Amino acid sequence: MPVLISIAVLIVVAVAVGSWLQFTERQTSDTVHTVGSSAADRVDVEAAVQSVDAAGRELVLRVWVIPRGTLGEADGAAPVADLSLQTSGATHSNLEFAAHERLATRDVQVALTGGSISDYPFDTYETVLAFRAQLGGEQVPVRLLFSNSDTLFSVSAEPVPSRQEAVAALRLERSGSLLVFAVFMMVAMWALAASVIIGAWYLTTGSEGLVWPGLAWMAATLFALAAFRNTAPGTPPIGCVLDWFAFLWAESVIALCLITVVITGVKKSLRQETRPT
Repeated sequence: MPVLISIAVLIVVAVAVGSWLQFTERQTSDTVHTVGSSAADRVDVEAAVQSVDAAGRELVLRVWVIPRGTLGEADGAAPVADLSLQTSGATHSNLEFAAHERLATRDVQVALTGGSISDYPFDTYETVLAFRAQLGGEQVPVRLLFSNSDTLFSVSAEPVPSRQEAVAALRLERSGSLLVFAVFMMVAMWALAASVIIGAWYLTTGSEGLVWPGLAWMAATLFALAAFRNTAPGTPPIGCVLDWFAFLWAESVIALCLITVVITGVKKSLRQETRPT
């Protein structure tokens, strides 16, 4: 009973901690950052990160433009004049909308600076979002409402002071759940390598020759570890921090242990065969 009670308490604590971490991360991802003017007659730009391509060093931003007050008609569904939305240099294109036509969402690519995917899972990136609106050739105030929909990254937005433009400095880093999973993978890799070392020590110090079940287990661990590494979220490239901190070393240790056990087992088997009866 004491053992069962201890296990039950550990399960409850683990579920409670996991629930708190999941709730905290969800609250962070649901946060909407507001930057820019609060004038009644303005252009609202709702921008949400759809995906982040760390290897290509860019993110996909879904933009929905809503003219407010006297700048829009049909409750902001269309602008009263030709609307031009100019973006920052990191954004690959500007947005143009015709007068009196219904506004639709647009997807734009935004370049990322700083960081490297080889630092996975500790890589971070930065970029700047800026929106400047002109309606009928005249500049109008802009308000940016920024959010993040990519579960593999957490994004923080720092407003940059500006008069009528909406400017925000973004910082992107791996989400908490991804970071926890990646660290768990590294710990598990070293734990498997340690278990193979212990098994190899017992096999090499024993009197038996080739122990085929033990060899099969080591070989299975060697190949299973590579498959386990490929399940890392975000498809990290070979040679990242995950590899140099754990995977490559664990694979090397397991392979060396397997070779050592085979050589030692063969020598013991030959001695047993040549031993006079």
